[in-house]
Amino acid sequence: MTRPSLRSAQPTTYSRILGIGGVRGENVVPNDDIVGPIDSSDEWIQQRTGIIERRRATEEQTIAAMTEEAARQALAAAGVEGSQLGAVIVATVTHLEQTPALATIIADRIGATPAAAYDISAACAGYCYGIAQADALVRAGAADYVLVVGAERMSDFIDPTDRTISFILGDGAGAAVVGPSDTPGIGPTVWGSDGGQADAIYQTHSWLTFRDGTDTSWPTLRQKGPTVFKWASFEMAKVAKEAIEAAGLRPEDIEVFIPHQANMRIIDQLAKQLGLPESVVIARDIAQTGNTSAASIPLATERLQREGAVEPGALALQIGFGAGLAYAAQVVALP
Repeated sequence: MTRPSLRSAQPTTYSRILGIGGVRGENVVPNDDIVGPIDSSDEWIQQRTGIIERRRATEEQTIAAMTEEAARQALAAAGVEGSQLGAVIVATVTHLEQTPALATIIADRIGATPAAAYDISAACAGYCYGIAQADALVRAGAADYVLVVGAERMSDFIDPTDRTISFILGDGAGAAVVGPSDTPGIGPTVWGSDGGQADAIYQTHSWLTFRDGTDTSWPTLRQKGPTVFKWASFEMAKVAKEAIEAAGLRPEDIEVFIPHQANMRIIDQLAKQLGLPESVVIARDIAQTGNTSAASIPLATERLQREGAVEPGALALQIGFGAGLAYAAQVVALP
């Protein structure tokens, strides 16, 4: 029996980020507003995290609303219509509906139907996971353009008395449009996970406790600070170096460093471990926005562009890392 040959998608050699958008929570929450319940001070928070204030969503700023607005900004910046998207990917751990996926709702709102649409759960590494998938989809010919959004309402999972993680968290959504390119615009992704340390960043208890009545309090987030700091500061430096090497570059070739905005001390330690040149622009959006998990890298990128701190086409190393423990890094050319 002679079988007919399958037809494959027409691959594209390269991809790149074409446009960025970002939306932050409209409520500005300075350190003085939250120090009472955690028996702390503005000075302690700034020394430990570098945070001066965090941005948290208003009641009207649902996660869907922020995601849609960020998506529309990214599409406008890229000069791409929603109808041109072949896929919509939303990275989030704070969409409170198990189904349908937030991405399907956003795809409909921005006119992307019938684009493929799905959510991914990789916490603070989610955006970089999404960029890796968008790069692969475009280069494989499975989609001409892909929208990637990191979106979180972290304030829905905070305990005001918690000193481990709640006081650093903020809300927002950051988006990117990935499309074809004549030259390489997204380097190889170095990614992975370490589930053996899943208890380093965790939810206080399972949603199943609502069902069986064991614990009917609202679950919130916690972290083992020293464990996370050591892992992120030193192990992630190795991953970042691999991403630079995979892109065929050296540390001195990097013009912009955009790490997950977890903690200013971690950001500084990573830059030191990588041996980045003094001229490199380092994203420090955490000082005004807080830690927004999957949204932090695109939001930090949006701020750098909006403030004119980076040039179009600049080579940027981005790395996300967090709960799971999950991580991903790649070098990209900024739009």
